[in-house]
Amino acid sequence: MSYPPVILIDSGVLVAYYNANDYHHQPARRFFEQCTSQLITTLGCATEVMWLLSSDWHTQNEFLADLAKELYILEPLPPGDFSRISELNTRYADLPADFADLSLVAVSERLNIASIVTLDRDFDIYRRYRTCPFDRVFLPT
Repeated sequence: MSYPPVILIDSGVLVAYYNANDYHHQPARRFFEQCTSQLITTLGCATEVMWLLSSDWHTQNEFLADLAKELYILEPLPPGDFSRISELNTRYADLPADFADLSLVAVSERLNIASIVTLDRDFDIYRRYRTCPFDRVFLPT
């Protein structure tokens, strides 16, 4: 399968990949085995992954080692992104949205990246630039 050259990655897929007991572990493994794209995430997502993997510090350290190897690029959030996240937080208050997800929306707009790897159905609702849907490149079976 062919993937876009740059893809945003949400925390749920990362958790599924590192947690062998996760329901989506095998599809996540297949995705990572096949994908050669640059994968971009945010510190908010990395924090969420660490919390969700908190029952096993060995697994957390595997994730941290992969961050250190830059298997995933942690895109910094400049001050303008926080203003945009605040706007998005108001717009999606009925979900409610979380910081990790909204940080990915802000980064997608700033870097013009439409493709995302996520298990989160909220990304079917979120819109880039207010009207543009995300291109979900990973839909587990």
